[in-house]
Amino acid sequence: MAGVVRVLTEVAPLERGFDYLDGGLALALGDRVRVALGPRSVRGWVIDADLAEPERGPETLRAVTASLGLGPPASVIELARWAAWRWCAPWGHFLSTASPARIVRELPVAPAPAPTPPRRRWEPGLYHLAPTTDPLDLVLSAYEAARPREGSLLVVVPHEGWAERLAARLARRGVAVAREDWARARAGWPVVVGTRAAAFAPVPRLAGAVVLDADDDALVSSAAPTWDAPTVVAERCRRDGAPLWVGALWPAPGLVGRGDYRRDPDLVGGWPRVVVLDRRDRDPHEGALAPAVLEAARRALAGDEPVALAVVHQRLGAGRLLACRRCGALVRCPVCGQAEGEANDALRCPSGHARARFCAACASTALRRVRSGVTTLARDVAAQLGVAVAEVTAARPYDGATRVVVGTEALFASVRRAGVVCVADADQYLLAPRSAARRQFVHALGRAGRLVGPRREGRAAIYVQTRRGDDPVLEAVVAARFDDLVAEEAAEARLLGLAPYGGEARLSGDGAAELAGELGARGVSVREGAGGFIARARDVATLCDALAACASRRRCRVAVAGGDG
Repeated sequence: MAGVVRVLTEVAPLERGFDYLDGGLALALGDRVRVALGPRSVRGWVIDADLAEPERGPETLRAVTASLGLGPPASVIELARWAAWRWCAPWGHFLSTASPARIVRELPVAPAPAPTPPRRRWEPGLYHLAPTTDPLDLVLSAYEAARPREGSLLVVVPHEGWAERLAARLARRGVAVAREDWARARAGWPVVVGTRAAAFAPVPRLAGAVVLDADDDALVSSAAPTWDAPTVVAERCRRDGAPLWVGALWPAPGLVGRGDYRRDPDLVGGWPRVVVLDRRDRDPHEGALAPAVLEAARRALAGDEPVALAVVHQRLGAGRLLACRRCGALVRCPVCGQAEGEANDALRCPSGHARARFCAACASTALRRVRSGVTTLARDVAAQLGVAVAEVTAARPYDGATRVVVGTEALFASVRRAGVVCVADADQYLLAPRSAARRQFVHALGRAGRLVGPRREGRAAIYVQTRRGDDPVLEAVVAARFDDLVAEEAAEARLLGLAPYGGEARLSGDGAAELAGELGARGVSVREGAGGFIARARDVATLCDALAACASRRRCRVAVAGGDG
């Protein structure tokens, strides 16, 4: 008699499995198959390979059309089910992430892990690392600790280039590494290295895991569902009882609460030298870059660095900030401190506080919009230095031939070293309407620091242009001392019930109002905000359970906050 299997299809709105005859195919849990669903032929995954009690009699069931090879193991199938609940998303979305791009029917034999002693022992936990600290020794220490255990060591980094370099360095030391090789990962290779999607790598069991630069936004999905790799990896380690090592440039509140928190002994020496330039009283004829930046850039141009000057400007379109024409101060909300914008002859912040249109510092009504994006800035820098300038964005990679580059944070992916780095407008980071704005600014400076090197070498510096010279974050990056700010952010998140101390989700789209009403009826706090609604609950589990019970959740975009805050 033919067996019966349950199949979850790739059709996103269908969140339940359907029963099929196995058609004489030797199907196992997780295998990918093709089945008939109504008039369509769709792909799916076997989520129960030996169904004892099918929903209907076998005589009424259709057979699986074809086997499409191996899929994720049982542990990852259950992890994907949890992620679907955690981020209010289709189960199949995460199973797709964990599945191979091509049909895989056989697995290679995984080699035995070879010993590779590190220089020092790193205990599992959270490490506040300097940006120029080489994490290879941490990874090797994790590998040695995981080697006697059953399973693979999973290493997750934010960017492709970093993953490739790390995998190559490990391979040169005799470590068997799987990099962008689904079959090897599924076979349980000793070490699996990858970027965000590697959080769902199909390794049957984790012996340990490492997440580097865990505070990097690249580890968070910008599209719905807004899942993040550190939270997924932490859940995998919890399920497998595996140790976890996490490195961060600024530990988020959720990371601090996940284990032992250790500070890099060389945190100060490993941070770059940062020079803050307060431009509130600048000469209006100076141009986009301050004289100190131009002087440092000209010295670098006389040297032999392939990139003499890299200017980071995280803005493509028109400027959002307003500044006073008379005193140069930024226009900020007196209630919450966020940047204000113009709305109907008044000033209004993202939180909705409105006031009359004047400068709070000097009472002038002459306001101007701060300089626009990368293209305009590149033109101004070229005029100031009298040299060719390359514009670098995600859509326009660095050509490798120009010694002065102006661009968004995309330039960090293609520029490895620079004589001078300038953050053209730190206020765009610090006044952004996000709870993590300060942390994201520090992380950007950390990535810039990898271009210029640590302050202990005295080789180069990062110049930060601002109109807020008294900001505590700027004082912290100059001194490379962040303990007070990390503790303050964690205390603030705990007090306000922000992630990870409370559950939060943003609802947007046509069905957001309906979902907000359903959540409110279930005891979830909901308020209307810019572009939609914000739902909050006392913890993540309460919020996710409420979302799972609402039928309208599929008719709008739901962005559940990650575990890192």
